[in-house]
Amino acid sequence: MTQTDASRTGWALAIRQRHKMLPQRLVVGPACALLFSPILGLPICLGWLAIYLLLQLAEAAAFLPVIRGQTAEPKGWRRFLSDLVLAANTTAYAGIAVPLWTMGGVPGGIVATTLLSAGAINSVIASTGNMRVFIWTVLPQVAVLALTPLFLVSAGIEGRFILPVAVGVVAFIFFCLTTRSRLYVAGVAEARALKEADDKRRQAETVMAGRSGLLAAVAHDLRTPISAILTGAHELDRVAAPSSTARQQVAMIEDAGLMMKDLLDDLLDHARLDAGRLKVEARDFDLRDLLNHTFRLWQGPIGAKGLRLRLDGSRHMPRMVRGDAMRLRQVLNNLISNAVKFTEAGAITVQLRSWQDEAGLHVLLIDVADTGPGMTTGQMDRLFTPFDQTADGVAARYGGSGLGLAISRDLIELMGGRLTVRSQAGQGSVFTVALTLPGGVASEPAPAAAPAVLPRQFGAAARALIPPPEDKAAPVAAPPSDVETAAAVAPAGTEEAEANEVETGAEAGEEAERALRVLVVDDHAINRRAIQVILQSIECEIAMAENGMAALQACETGAFDVIFMDVRMPELDGRETTRRLRAGDGPNARTPVIAVTADTAPEDIAACLAAGMNHFVAKPLTPAVLLTALGQALDDAAAADADAEAAA
Repeated sequence: MTQTDASRTGWALAIRQRHKMLPQRLVVGPACALLFSPILGLPICLGWLAIYLLLQLAEAAAFLPVIRGQTAEPKGWRRFLSDLVLAANTTAYAGIAVPLWTMGGVPGGIVATTLLSAGAINSVIASTGNMRVFIWTVLPQVAVLALTPLFLVSAGIEGRFILPVAVGVVAFIFFCLTTRSRLYVAGVAEARALKEADDKRRQAETVMAGRSGLLAAVAHDLRTPISAILTGAHELDRVAAPSSTARQQVAMIEDAGLMMKDLLDDLLDHARLDAGRLKVEARDFDLRDLLNHTFRLWQGPIGAKGLRLRLDGSRHMPRMVRGDAMRLRQVLNNLISNAVKFTEAGAITVQLRSWQDEAGLHVLLIDVADTGPGMTTGQMDRLFTPFDQTADGVAARYGGSGLGLAISRDLIELMGGRLTVRSQAGQGSVFTVALTLPGGVASEPAPAAAPAVLPRQFGAAARALIPPPEDKAAPVAAPPSDVETAAAVAPAGTEEAEANEVETGAEAGEEAERALRVLVVDDHAINRRAIQVILQSIECEIAMAENGMAALQACETGAFDVIFMDVRMPELDGRETTRRLRAGDGPNARTPVIAVTADTAPEDIAACLAAGMNHFVAKPLTPAVLLTALGQALDDAAAADADAEAAA
C-alpha cells in the first residue's frame, strides 16, 4: 500500500478524524471543569483542566506531520510516543470520573457514568475502526466505566441494583466492540472502493493520454498527404487545367482536401478538450472587426445557396474587448455553417445584443437563427453528442461527424459562457451564445514608414511578396539605387567618382536580380516537395535537408535568405536546430526561420518563438498561407537590416 493509500485508511485516517474533533474537545473540557466545580471544588477542576488542555496541545503537535500528509504512520520510538499521547489524553478525560464518585457520591457517579459513556461513543466513532486508536482511546474510558459496580458497593447500594448495572456496563462494552467491528468493515470497503476508483482514474488518464498521443501522431502524418493534395490541386488549377471540366475536377479535389483538413482540426480540438489541454487566451481584440470579417466571408456561400443573410444589432456591440478572438470566430463559423447546412430556403439571421453589467463587463448575446426543418426534442437531447450516428441523430441524417457543435459548446464554456439552442420541428432553430467579456484597449497603430530596402536584390516575383506600406496618404519616393548613392558622395568628373562608378558597376552586376535562396528542412519528402511546388511561382533557389543535422551542415556551407523548418523531426527537432543555429556565428545565424508545424496550440507556438523561430505556418500547407508567411519574414528581415544600418 502506498503512502497515499495508507493516508486514506487505518491509523492515519483515524488520527485525521480525531483531529477534526479537536475543537469539540476544547469546548467540552472547560465546560466540564465549570460544571464539576460545585462538586469537586474550583482548585481540583482548574488543575484537571490545565492537564487536559496541555495534553490536547501535545496530541496536536505530535500528530502534525500526519495532519499535513507528511507521513502515513510513525515508526520506532515515534510509534510508542504516539500511543502514549493518545492513552494519556483519554486517561485524563476518564480520570475525572474517579473524584466524581468518591466526592460526589451516587449523584456524582451518575454524572461520571454519563460522561464516560458519551466519551467512549465519541472515541469509537473517531477511531474509524482502527484497532490501535480504538485501544488507546476507548479502553481507558471503558476500564473506568467497568469500575461502576465497585463504586456502587462502596457507596452502600443494595446488591439488587448492582447486578443490573454490571450487566448494563458489559452490554455497553459489547456495543462498543461490535460498533468498532462494523466501522472497520465499512472502512475497509471504503478504502477498497477508493483504491479501485483511483486505479480506474489512472487507467482512464493513461488511455486518454495514449489516445491524445495517437491522435497527435496520426494528425501529424495525415497533414502531409493533405498538404500534397491541396498543393497539387492549386498547381493544377494554376497551370494545367485549361478546360472547364478539368477545373471542376480540380475544384472537387481541393474541396475534398479542405474538408479533410477541417475534420482533422475538429478531431484534434475534440481530443484536446477531452484531455483538458485546450485553453483559451485572453487578448485585446476588435469585436466589431471580427464580426464584420466573419459575416463578409459567409455572404458568398450563403448567396450561392439562394439564401439571405440578415445582421441586426452590430452597431450596439462594443469595439474593444478582451478574450480569445480565434476561438470566438471558430464558434461563429461553426454556428453559421451549421445554419447554412440545414437551411434550404429562407434566411440566416444573426441577432446581436450587448450591455454592461454592474462590474463593467460586456454581456454579449449572439443569436444565429435559421429557417430550416428544426429539431425534435429527442434530436436536441443528442445535439451536442459527438459522432452521433443513431437513426434520429442529426449527423446520421445530414452527414458530418457531429463535432462542430460539441466543440463550440465546450469552447464557449471554457470562455465562461453558455451555448444553448431553441428549436421546434418545422420552425427552424436558434442557437444562442451568452458570453461575458471584459473591455479591451485599442493598440496604437505603428507609425507609417518608407518601404524597407532589401539587403539583396531579389527577383520581381520575390519582391512582390513584401507588403506595401499601410499609409498611402503621402507617397514616399523610392530609395536611390547603389549607383545613385555612390554618385552623390563624390562630384562627377573626379578620379574618386570614376573609381566609385567602376566599383558600383561591379557590385551592381553581382547584386543583380537573383533568385531567392531558400532552405527547406523536413523529414518527409512529400512536405519538401509541396513547399518546392508552391515556391515555383516565384524565382527561388531551393535546397533540401531531411533533418536538423543536415540543415546545420547546409547552413555552414551556404547562405540562405529564408529557412522553412519542420518542428517534429528525428535525431534533431526543428526547435533545437534553430537554437543551435542562433547560438552559432555562421552566415545564417540571423536568417529568418519559418516553423512548419502541425502543433498550433498557444504553448507550442510560444515554444517555437522562444527557440528563435520568426514565423510559423500550420500544416496542412496551403499556397496562400505559405507565401504570406514568406512575405512577412522577408519584410521583417528587411526592416531589421534597415534599422541596423540606421543605427550604424
